[in-house]
Amino acid sequence: QVQLVESGGGSVQAGGSLRLSCATSGLTSSTYFMGWFRQAPGKEREGVAVIVNGGSTTYYDDSVKGRFTISQDSANVYLQMNSLKPEDTAMYYCAEVLNWARRQYKSWGQGTQVTVSS
Repeated sequence: QVQLVESGGGSVQAGGSLRLSCATSGLTSSTYFMGWFRQAPGKEREGVAVIVNGGSTTYYDDSVKGRFTISQDSANVYLQMNSLKPEDTAMYYCAEVLNWARRQYKSWGQGTQVTVSS
């Protein structure tokens, strides 16, 4: 059974940085992508970034390109977020990604809140 546990969220001012972590367990060789998505109140889920599981190929949503960096080690997935903007405020979820182009997810954690003030 896959378990994903996020941490590292918090409140920062615009221009600041946060690093989110996702402790993973139960992943199998069938997991091709790991990633992050976010959801703000009243808004649809938004894919942020993905990384090929066990690899280095990454993809980003245009809204975060150049500011966010996804990475992983053997048991964790990270999201380094720099130059944060108020519009980045959302609950951030770590996820197994079924299809990045279609923003489809197989499983996800409980989320960690990121709040950016102007």
